[in-house]
Amino acid sequence: MTHFRSSLTLACLALMAASAGAQGLRPSGGGITDIMRSPRFAAPEAQRAPLPASGAPVQRAAEFIVALVNSEPITNTEVMVRVNRLVRENPEAERMPRGELVRLVLERLINERAQLQMAKENGIKVDDLTVDQAEENVARQNQINVAELRRRVAAEGLSQTEFRNDLRTQLLLTRLREREVESRVKISDVEVEQFIQDQRNGGNAAAPQQINLAQVFVEVPENATDAQVAAAQLKAQGIAQRARSGEDFAKLAREQSDAPDRAAGGALGLRSADRYPPLFVDATQSTALNGIAGPVRSPAGFHVLKVLAKGEAGAADGVTTQTQARHILLRVDNQRTTAQAVAQLAEYKKRIEAGTADFAGLARDNSQDASAKAGGDLGWTRPGQFVPEFEEVLNRMTPGQISDPVVSRFGVHLIQLVGRREAKLTQVEQREAARAVLREKRIAENLETWMQELRARAYVEYRDAPQV
Repeated sequence: MTHFRSSLTLACLALMAASAGAQGLRPSGGGITDIMRSPRFAAPEAQRAPLPASGAPVQRAAEFIVALVNSEPITNTEVMVRVNRLVRENPEAERMPRGELVRLVLERLINERAQLQMAKENGIKVDDLTVDQAEENVARQNQINVAELRRRVAAEGLSQTEFRNDLRTQLLLTRLREREVESRVKISDVEVEQFIQDQRNGGNAAAPQQINLAQVFVEVPENATDAQVAAAQLKAQGIAQRARSGEDFAKLAREQSDAPDRAAGGALGLRSADRYPPLFVDATQSTALNGIAGPVRSPAGFHVLKVLAKGEAGAADGVTTQTQARHILLRVDNQRTTAQAVAQLAEYKKRIEAGTADFAGLARDNSQDASAKAGGDLGWTRPGQFVPEFEEVLNRMTPGQISDPVVSRFGVHLIQLVGRREAKLTQVEQREAARAVLREKRIAENLETWMQELRARAYVEYRDAPQV
């Protein structure tokens, strides 16, 4: 099981694309902006709450109520399941004092329960098709199919129902936080100008390093023999040598990589360094622009990396991979279910590929956002501008390809990738990149405050202390 990322971590990854953190910017306005990406959240450290004092351990049944959140119970079993899963997924957690770990888990469950209650009150729902898509994303991120994902989840002691419930919970929490926090964060032009000026003066410690990497991934099978590992390593070393000799890296990725991003020439996208795996950041830290690093070994296999861009957010010399895409958006409402929208867009795709319909024409006649009048054209965009569900699919496509229907929080999309190009950031894009950094920081601050306020408003009654 060494190269299967843990279920809870995967749940977050499935919702938030391939890495943690945020760089996207949702422009003001409506229409086309409905699919613009929202920053993603990492839950802050849970507040520590005192548990009831207890004397000598009392023998009792494993199932009992340990806390009430607005009259909704949290049971001992729920706490212990979460504790055991946390230890299994993060061995370092086992070094914490058991009582401290249990307190942290209980408080996180209380915060989560209060948020889920608020999501329900606000009518926020996640349908099965959205969970299906999240599950498929998890499988893709691990270079396996859904059947293999389910087998590995079961091998880790988690039922399919529990895993899907984890996905649904994370989707609900993400949508709630976006609605309650993200939509209220605004960054003024004055703040952007000050940020850029500070950066130019070398005094802006808040400006994160931005990198754009491409990879060729050589998979090592699960439970691989020494011979298989050696063969994979030899293949990766050969690819690295060919790349260093001047062969086109994107072509090598398309022909040799085992990763889903091979269709995009292995490009992973411009983002802050903390959104990349630490292994990738460490391996490329001293690598020059357009340089090759690796192969480096991860639990999944070997990675040959190329540095496509380096710099600070909003830097004048920044370079990024831009994409031009178009889409057809069908919204989900009382008149149209998600399943109906998916079926309708699947029919559109068949007609387009059969040559009996034109993508732009169908978009003009049917798409339910402002891009409809332009035949669904979204223009040239930089990484991070679309919601994760949309961008994750776009990154795997080749020019001219049409996706299967993609479910997002805004409806269902049919996407066509028109083209890709490397381009310097314009002044407008530099400002938007800087605005995104400031916005992400503000959202993180506001999210923590919002969670604290929601927790303070909740009625919490502690009962018996959790026991193993």
